[in-house]
Amino acid sequence: MAVVLNTNYSATMASNNLATSSNMLQKSLNRLSSGSKIVNPSDDAGGLAVSMKLSATAKRQGAVNNNIGNAVSLLQTQDGALKVTGNILARISELRTLNDDVTKSTGDKANYNTEFLALQSQLTAITSEKFNGVALFGTGSGQTVNATEDGATSSQISIAARDLLSTAGGGVQAVTNAASLSAITSVTTINTALENVANMRASNGAEQSRLGFASELLTINKANLEAATSRITDVDVAEESTQLARWNTMVSAGTSMLTQANQSAQTALKLLQ
Repeated sequence: MAVVLNTNYSATMASNNLATSSNMLQKSLNRLSSGSKIVNPSDDAGGLAVSMKLSATAKRQGAVNNNIGNAVSLLQTQDGALKVTGNILARISELRTLNDDVTKSTGDKANYNTEFLALQSQLTAITSEKFNGVALFGTGSGQTVNATEDGATSSQISIAARDLLSTAGGGVQAVTNAASLSAITSVTTINTALENVANMRASNGAEQSRLGFASELLTINKANLEAATSRITDVDVAEESTQLARWNTMVSAGTSMLTQANQSAQTALKLLQ
């Protein structure tokens, strides 16, 4: 190998190697300090794009799950109102039966009727109940709940409209419109109302059940999406700490070799003495 003064090839190569090692050491430090494999877009451009989409989807899954939780709360509130309605109708049927007692005086029956009219008012009040401003009962009380983050119509869950006072309510309107307890000619009218309220509660329970399973699926999907995002972006601390030790050693070695390479020019100077 020629001994020259103007060019120190060994020092140049050592400097290049040291620069590479220093750059890799800095990357390891950045990854470990941030917890992410993708500190800069150039680290994994494709992976960054995929992780952003997966992360956004996971967030939408969480938002849809929250919406479903609110829909379940609405149904639970509605079911509570239906339960009370059933209890009121059961009491009215009891009053109607007591009203047929031949041993009761006119005053006794008037007292029964007073309670009946009060219960009528409560039934009417229940029909106007709301949840966060949304009507629980009425022809327009039906709702549609998205069960997927993309809002696919095939996965939407319908909450049926329930109108206690409509003809479809089956007898509830007849009870609330009766002028007096005696005006209800048969307990069958009240029983029909009770049966329809029971059917509404059953339908309500079925909707709550489906919403519960939809929520469970969303929770599982969100967890899987977050795991997929983690595999792309999160740094493996064990692996990266090993790389950190490696590049730290390489920087130390490169620094030492560059020092020695810079001293090689002294050989040429010795030849000139």
